[in-house]
Amino acid sequence: MTSSSVTQDHRVIAMDLPGHGLSDNAPEPENAYTMRGYAECALHILDRLEVREFVVLGWSLGGHIAIEMIPLARVYQKLKMKGMMLIGTPPSSGAEQVTLGFFKKTKSPYMNLASQELFDAQDAYNYAVEATGLPFEEWQQVAALRTDGRARVIMFSAFASGLGVDQVTVIERETEVLISVVNGNEDPFVNLDYTDGLRWGWLQGGRCIRLEGLGHAPFWQDVDRFEPILAKFLRAIVP
Repeated sequence: MTSSSVTQDHRVIAMDLPGHGLSDNAPEPENAYTMRGYAECALHILDRLEVREFVVLGWSLGGHIAIEMIPLARVYQKLKMKGMMLIGTPPSSGAEQVTLGFFKKTKSPYMNLASQELFDAQDAYNYAVEATGLPFEEWQQVAALRTDGRARVIMFSAFASGLGVDQVTVIERETEVLISVVNGNEDPFVNLDYTDGLRWGWLQGGRCIRLEGLGHAPFWQDVDRFEPILAKFLRAIVP
């Protein structure tokens, strides 16, 4: 957000999803708390801000939302996604793909928290630390506690049932949106072999990037290693 290598040439927009952060809980949670609902919300905001071309950096759930945005953006006509960086996001939809995308020989003991409605303080702490790694900051626990618990339940149910676009088909057929995939080699949730093995339509460098020693949020754990990768990706889109 404050990196001069990014902000000197690009406008950075960050948003709290409905039911998260400073945003209100959704009045129609069954529709809003899905990847399709989140994607429609994001595109509506960009349209209202009169953003016409944009790049999405999607982390974890945000990456799934970004994939959902690709075909939806074309409906708006005025909006054009130029690039998409995915972090900690195995493209998947439906029970079979979700199982493959998140299959780990050693399963995280906190994986089930992603679909659990009620959190106590310990749940929020455990999930925040597992998701982002170190350094831990108190606001992360506060944010996890604040999230509308219905969002976790509804989102995961819709995800596992295949509601929304076929994410694998989208990324395999996409030839107009440049894609970058950056993962931590020690991601506790994502099956990196699954992600690496997909037939990406237009993947920067022709391969997914793995950062050694980092987990689900490499941009948080090691800014110095991650930032040049992001800057290079943006230069490939806007020289």
